[in-house]
Amino acid sequence: MKMITKIANTALGLMLIGSAVFGQSLADAKKAIDAEQYQKANGMLKNLVNTQPSDENYFYLGWVYLTQDYADSAKAAFTKGLAADPKSAISYVGLGAVALAANDATGATSNFNQAIQLTAKKDSRPYLYIGKAYLLDAKDGKFPPAKANAAIDALTKGKTVNPKDADVLVALGNAYRSQLKSNDAYDAYQAALTLDPKSPTANVATGVLWRYANNFDDSEKQFQSALAIDPNFGPAYRELAETQKTQAQRDRKVASEKIKLAVENYKKYISLTDESVESLLRYADFLVNAGDYTTLQEVATKLSKSASVNARIYRYLGYAAYENKDYPAAQTALDSWFSKATPERILPRDYTYLGRIQLASGKDTTKAVANLEKAAELDSTSADEIYSDIATMYRAKFKWAEAAAAYEKMFQKSEGKLLLNERFYYGVSAYQAFKGQSRAAKTNKEIKPDSTWLTKADSALSFVEQKAASPIYQATQYRAYIADEKDTDYSNFKGIAKPHYERVVTLLTAKATPTAAEKRGIAEAYGYLGNYSQYRDKDIPKAEEWYTKSLEFNPEAYFAKFYFDSKASSTKPAVKKAGSK
Repeated sequence: MKMITKIANTALGLMLIGSAVFGQSLADAKKAIDAEQYQKANGMLKNLVNTQPSDENYFYLGWVYLTQDYADSAKAAFTKGLAADPKSAISYVGLGAVALAANDATGATSNFNQAIQLTAKKDSRPYLYIGKAYLLDAKDGKFPPAKANAAIDALTKGKTVNPKDADVLVALGNAYRSQLKSNDAYDAYQAALTLDPKSPTANVATGVLWRYANNFDDSEKQFQSALAIDPNFGPAYRELAETQKTQAQRDRKVASEKIKLAVENYKKYISLTDESVESLLRYADFLVNAGDYTTLQEVATKLSKSASVNARIYRYLGYAAYENKDYPAAQTALDSWFSKATPERILPRDYTYLGRIQLASGKDTTKAVANLEKAAELDSTSADEIYSDIATMYRAKFKWAEAAAAYEKMFQKSEGKLLLNERFYYGVSAYQAFKGQSRAAKTNKEIKPDSTWLTKADSALSFVEQKAASPIYQATQYRAYIADEKDTDYSNFKGIAKPHYERVVTLLTAKATPTAAEKRGIAEAYGYLGNYSQYRDKDIPKAEEWYTKSLEFNPEAYFAKFYFDSKASSTKPAVKKAGSK
């Protein structure tokens, strides 16, 4: 009897030890996931599913795959979890998350509903991961309101089921934060910290919220609090790097210092996350936003040599090659990305880079413009920059009407922004479009110059004059040219450009040392005033005074030279009129 009891006690002890080891191992795997140590978590979970093929172990393995953008592997893991337990709510959540990633809303909803039906009354975990699935489905860091609201709905239900689940509260705060509902997000994070003051995840999430409010000091303090809890918590270093990068973008005075610190902290993050493919991919995203394309090319090249190549690598190779002016390599890389990526993985910025590469290579302008316009359509926040690229390209080709049309599209999407430089170039482009028509009309009588170009050009340049913080003489100069184009009746010369040329003189002669271009502008203006005095006022002495001043600033000034050369040869000058460039 004693022997039987001894054996029984020994067996019970082994069971307890085995259970503790298993429980600890799963806890360690989950901790590694939170710390974004995906390779480490993957290895742990593969061992676990070999020894304990439970639906729970398969779920977390699948979640690691899904987080790393390996949807097929994730689906296989979740399916095995369901085979291990056909009534596994969490496995259905995983399958729903895979469907969501594939843009299969119907499949996602069906699986999520099945999961809820199978969920125990006080089990908040399925709600947690449904919410996370919607947040995981963000594209380029942007959370569509519909998906964010779906996440909030699921997480709120999870909070109701289990008010003491700190993970649910953190995820709920993240969902609110994605929609800039800062007060709701803050309340959720604080509730999570009340339940679990030692949560590095909640501290980091709060720090990100402070960054959104441009409160960089409190943001960094929160990350330091997370690191005090766990010095090896990688996400704290990543978000610290993101905060310092944002500071650099907001304040040029500290930009150099903060970018340096940001890169160092991101490298620390990488070192703490096993340099997994996912971590390096996030590092690549960071380098894109930080504008460090040399390092980006190094990281992307390293990623391309990994055993399991993620197609996103071709995106980064393309971006880096373009920024480093290796356009053939950029084209090859982005062609690979577009051929390998499913449509839902293509970002607006991918179309932007593809269009820019095509512009730079000069091979297919039509396709380039189409890709750039698609990027602007998908992401209106980038429209200003994109249409500026298109317009600049057309201006370089002297296609003025096309350039002006690109600027017009930019203004339609600019939401009230001043865009003074762009409005100036729009005015110039519209003016030159009219000039091109006028020149063509001289040899083709069927062409009728469209005077509305002049109206649009003058309106844009007038806006620039009114809104600019300091005078821009070129805007006034072009307004003079435009007025001159409207004053083409030489027999009834009105001189409507006179006020503009007078302002050019006032602006430029006030400068202590005008540039060569500015001197030519002064000479041109004086030449026009000479014409006005000569032909409008019939005041020859005054005309000669203006012409003399014109030659002082430019000995080759056309109208002044013409006048004095004609006078010297005793030939009455023909009626000439200044302006038109």
